[in-house]
Amino acid sequence: MTVRFVLDCDTGSDDAIAILAAAGHPGLELAAVTTVNGNVAVEHATDNTLRALDLAGARVPVHAGAARPLVRPDLPVPRAVLNKDSAFQKHGLGLPEAVSAAREGHAAPFLAAYFTDPAHAGDTLVATGPLTNIALALALEPRLVERIARLVVMGGAHGNGNVTAAAEFNFWADPEAAEAVLSAGLREVVIVPLDATHSAPLTGADCAALEALGTPGALASAQLVRHRLDHDRASASHDPSSPVHDPMCVAYLVRPDLFTEAVAAHVAVETAGARTTGQLLVDTRPWRDEPANATVALRAAPEVYREFLHEALG
Repeated sequence: MTVRFVLDCDTGSDDAIAILAAAGHPGLELAAVTTVNGNVAVEHATDNTLRALDLAGARVPVHAGAARPLVRPDLPVPRAVLNKDSAFQKHGLGLPEAVSAAREGHAAPFLAAYFTDPAHAGDTLVATGPLTNIALALALEPRLVERIARLVVMGGAHGNGNVTAAAEFNFWADPEAAEAVLSAGLREVVIVPLDATHSAPLTGADCAALEALGTPGALASAQLVRHRLDHDRASASHDPSSPVHDPMCVAYLVRPDLFTEAVAAHVAVETAGARTTGQLLVDTRPWRDEPANATVALRAAPEVYREFLHEALG
């Protein structure tokens, strides 16, 4: 049975792989893509998205969304400062220039209209960037709390973060939006934090296996993973490996056996901490006051992740 979903993303290298995999997997129907400020500015995220879709030969509507966080004027540390010495997210991602164009209309009202349409009952929303667009859509249309059948989010960390010791980038980039979405009362929320994505990293051998598939999507994905490996190589004391976060959310839609450890918990996001802004709080205490509002994946099966990528990109 095909799983139909909308992808909300801030397309850098791992979002692009998620797009290529979504377009190629026979069990997935990518209905639309919305873009948001995050890894890169929203206009670059939109261009990168169009490049990935064109490479995949996928005619999927794209709507650009929020150019800044929900409340803050910029990221907690502005991107120009945060990434001043980094070429981790290179412009264009090395993909051919796009020939398609984004649709008219902001992502937030598009999401509100899409998920209130009875024809889309049961569709999933996957978010692999900051949750700004989704928070805006929920504010525009409160009925989305009941209309979105399932939200799968790449974000947060139960253990250490990556942009700070406490926080993962997506939740850190717009903590107010993340808290608004996770506290909204959505019917089903699955969170894929760094704990899960770091448990199934990809290596140079995985890139070679993708290259052997020979398809445009597999070759582009291998190139994008190699770029991530090269970025991490300087600090690696052994053959480098790199977590490729965002495609895990897409993989989970057709391979629910991907996650080998998960917990039902009450989750929240810190918005005011001096050192903990953007931290995901995962409360599994049996005596907690609040009921569980999300399932949090903690560990993934590397072999299942590789199988999904090969099936989707081959």
